[in-house]
Amino acid sequence: MAIDFTGCHVPLITPFRDDLALDEPGLRRLVNHFIEVEKVDGLVPCGTTGESPTLTNEEHDRVIEIVVEETGGRVPVIAGTGSNSTKEAIERTKHAEAAGADASLQVGPYYNRPTQDGLIAHFEAIADATALPLIIYNIPARTGRNIEPETIIRLAGIDNIVGVKDAANDLSQTMEIIGATGGGPEPFYVLAGEDAMTFASCCLGGHGAISAVANVIGREYTELCALAISGDVAGAREIHYRTLPLVKALFIESNPVPAKAALAMMGLPSGPPRLPLVPLSSNGEKVLRQALKEAGRI
Repeated sequence: MAIDFTGCHVPLITPFRDDLALDEPGLRRLVNHFIEVEKVDGLVPCGTTGESPTLTNEEHDRVIEIVVEETGGRVPVIAGTGSNSTKEAIERTKHAEAAGADASLQVGPYYNRPTQDGLIAHFEAIADATALPLIIYNIPARTGRNIEPETIIRLAGIDNIVGVKDAANDLSQTMEIIGATGGGPEPFYVLAGEDAMTFASCCLGGHGAISAVANVIGREYTELCALAISGDVAGAREIHYRTLPLVKALFIESNPVPAKAALAMMGLPSGPPRLPLVPLSSNGEKVLRQALKEAGRI
């Protein structure tokens, strides 16, 4: 039976010790926290929020192994295994498949700035190399290249490309994708990747979110997605506006710096970010702490 990727999936931070080594017990604790306490619908290790650019290949593989093992099939694990090198993306994806991940998140190649034909060839090569369901991750603000709606729609025709994490911050593009891919026998999952857009995306026919702020307000964003998808627009809208100040505070500096600071304030495993990211500024800490207090999280 096909896995259902509807709902709110949390892109896990990667907790580090003070010496910046991987905090394996802390990671296991976070997995259980998000499943048992926050009740999220899925976990996404090694995404942007997991500081994947600063993980070694060995750490990257180990994080995915730990998350799959600790999750134990309770929720889907969508492993971040993308790269701007097609060869490396295939290698990381094959490892995730062997480790037991349920799907792979594939970021658009960054820095290279391939054409749309190059993007198609990149994702086709990865899809050919694995049986895992693939979710494309479109975040042009970080990659330098938008994956155009026509490209995503074309890729949706490949059997094991099952969705997109939509962080293009363009509702017209979101609507074009949903309008063209909806109504088939199997869903093509459109998951919001820009947290302030989650409510609108779900109301327009999207399927949920891969939400950085779910590291801090997982319960609220899981409920927001469920309400909006079920048609309770008023209930979802109330959560959207109630949590919006904290959502803004969680992006006061580069993600995942505020998220890691917030988790530390909440007494959860976190640790410092790795360079070139630096800890939250004193002003950012004041703003974030106040937003967490107002949200009832500390």
